Amino acid sequence: MIIPTDRPHYESAIATYWMDDAGFLVSLSKPVLRTVDNIGENVALVKRITGNKPVPLLIYLKPSPIPDRATQRFSTEQLPQIYSAMAMVSAPGLSKFIMNLLFALKTPPIPMKGFGNEADARAWLQQFVT
Repeated sequence: MIIPTDRPHYESAIATYWMDDAGFLVSLSKPVLRTVDNIGENVALVKRITGNKPVPLLIYLKPSPIPDRATQRFSTEQLPQIYSAMAMVSAPGLSKFIMNLLFALKTPPIPMKGFGNEADARAWLQQFVT
């Protein structure tokens, strides 16, 4: 995925973001350790980008270190505040690993699905655009 040059893009410690013409927020994740602090800063950035309205997220995942339990819990609590659904594009198995890590004992707080390619992810995510 190439960051488009025809629209603003936004950098956080954990990802690069931009709004897509389809109505999605697109994210290129960075291979860094997630912490409560950088997740909190990221949530604030996403709220600024989206006008504090949960939107569908199309995320391109990169492998990153496993965060601690407090960060996993905090991240899970923040998801419905910023995203209405999440389509994860990654190498085989990575999105399933992340889903299992974060939601082993409960269902995700928003619709989430992993994909091996962008086209399938976009097709699924389109149903959540308002």
